[in-house]
Amino acid sequence: PQPLADSGNEPCVRQCPDSTVVIQPPPTVVTFPGPILSSFPQDSVVGSAGVPVLAASGASQGYGGSLG
Repeated sequence: PQPLADSGNEPCVRQCPDSTVVIQPPPTVVTFPGPILSSFPQDSVVGSAGVPVLAASGASQGYGGSLG
């Protein structure tokens, strides 16, 4: 069963990177926060990479709570 698990892992690893690429194209999070971007210029730079896009999404929720 050892070789079977190995062969299953190989294709899985290849698909993993494919999923990550999908996070790069959606820069819509930048449109949500207006003043936040000004407050956190560093965040804007990281968002450009597209990796922390998920983190920005979570922050947007916290931002809304602050307003309320």
